Amino acid sequence: MSVKVMASDRKCDPVISKLITSLKETESLTDEQDLGFLQNLLQSKELNALVNVHSKVAKINKDDRLAPLLSASMQVLLEILELLAPRCHVSPLCKEIFHLLQTPHLQSLLFAHDSIAQKDFYPHLPDIPIEVDEDEETIKIVQLVKSNEPLGATIKTDEDTGKIIIARIMHGGAADRSGLIHVGDEVIEVNNINVEGKTPSDVLSILQNSEGTITFKLVPSDGKLDQRESKVRVKAYFNYEPENDPYIPCKEAGLGFQRGDILHIVSQDDSYWWQARKEGDKTTRAGLIPSRALQERRILHERSQKESTGDAKKGSCASICSTPPGSPNPNNTCGGPKTKKIMYDIAENDDFDREMIATYEEVAKLYPRLGIFRPIVLIGAPGVGRNELKRRLVARDPEKYKSPVPYTTRPIRPGEVAGREYLFVTRTKMEADIATGKFIEHGEYKGHLYGTAAESVKSIINAGCVCVIGPHYQALKSLRTAQLKPYIIHIRTPTFDELKQSRTKARARSTFDETNSRGFTDEEFLEMVKSDERINLLYGHFCDDEIVNEDLTEAFEKLVSLANKSESEPLWAPASWVQ
Repeated sequence: MSVKVMASDRKCDPVISKLITSLKETESLTDEQDLGFLQNLLQSKELNALVNVHSKVAKINKDDRLAPLLSASMQVLLEILELLAPRCHVSPLCKEIFHLLQTPHLQSLLFAHDSIAQKDFYPHLPDIPIEVDEDEETIKIVQLVKSNEPLGATIKTDEDTGKIIIARIMHGGAADRSGLIHVGDEVIEVNNINVEGKTPSDVLSILQNSEGTITFKLVPSDGKLDQRESKVRVKAYFNYEPENDPYIPCKEAGLGFQRGDILHIVSQDDSYWWQARKEGDKTTRAGLIPSRALQERRILHERSQKESTGDAKKGSCASICSTPPGSPNPNNTCGGPKTKKIMYDIAENDDFDREMIATYEEVAKLYPRLGIFRPIVLIGAPGVGRNELKRRLVARDPEKYKSPVPYTTRPIRPGEVAGREYLFVTRTKMEADIATGKFIEHGEYKGHLYGTAAESVKSIINAGCVCVIGPHYQALKSLRTAQLKPYIIHIRTPTFDELKQSRTKARARSTFDETNSRGFTDEEFLEMVKSDERINLLYGHFCDDEIVNEDLTEAFEKLVSLANKSESEPLWAPASWVQ
């Protein structure tokens, strides 16, 4: 008998097919009845199904488990959004993808994926206690290879015991990456040198004179502090140079920054010194910066010294660092202090500003919203040209850029048209409207009230247009809110010589004299520069960008560029605006 492999629609497992083929080759050596039974068995549906299931199970066991390709898909999504944002205005497809990726359903799905991939659902079990002899102290020996990179840890003398202990571990540093050194560990020896009775400076000298491998003998701390990084980002409102700070625990561990820099605060465990990185910095090791509470105390101390001595001499740090600062609100660690609303006037009433202590503000990325544009607010010294820049921007595209008509109680002037330059009302009427909260900003100048109605701004925004306003700089107190989310641009003056030269060349007319048409005087130029410096000192940190108005054409081109940027790119803004 010859064995025939019957044609079938079914696809047999490769191994079974090979067995059936082998039957033909061995038919002369096998009993005919056995061959028939074996043929029917190998071609049965049941056997092929079992083999198919076995193959799949075996493959799963071989791969161990189905693992995700990555565990940070939300981060990838945010990076894609940043890449797409500049292209949205030139590519409809990019614009469609940009808004699709911001839908809550898709982002929730990716968030759930990352939570599963990172095993956030697993319970966090406590460390297994180590049983030791009560009379015997547990010792751990840690070896690290010395390189050009700092160790990434600081030490201090314990006030109660006098022993040298690990004060902090810098996130991303060599000590942190080793996973073997923890805050609170007691240092017994460094390279076989006993450090009992020595100071932190002595230990530092030992480390500096060591080459190659550094060996630490440590007594483990009772508990390990959580070293997970926080996700807080802040905008710095002051300049900081750690090399010039005599009170920083370790100058080499300090992180310098400039006003306006975005900092990633990775740890706030220490009430005096935070750990941070500059946003976008590829360096893994964090650096020390003064905490908000410490910086506030420094500023208050310096102000009190200036008020008492009349000069800017630096005060002693003893009164700053010897006692802990007041406990900040845990729910508002990086937020700004409470403010009060006041009316601005020509007398430059800056009570608000004297109360402000500019340190850090918590920020987050604010993404463009389809059909809803952020108002553009131009502030600057009187006469710097912000109103002319506003007029040119509106004239460039009147359908897109619109400016609300402000209210005033002053008399109408020749050449003015009611409802075009201003809406003219009586003082009684305007004071009543102010009392009912009709204006988002208002003030008094030369005996007359001026203000911008909230409804006029909202109507422009709701119509899908870009609202452009140029208020008095003190109006930022009431304009900078989560409801408006303004994009604030400071129109700066150049130097005195450049200001005088550019205005004289352009035959600019003075805005300080309302009765006569004449050029600016040197005194007015000086007043403009002085006012600009004052605005920058008191309000500059609130601005998203600045334009130096030396050449009006170049300044306008930059204004158009910044306006496009505010419409199409994700930008840093107060975190409360994003929540």
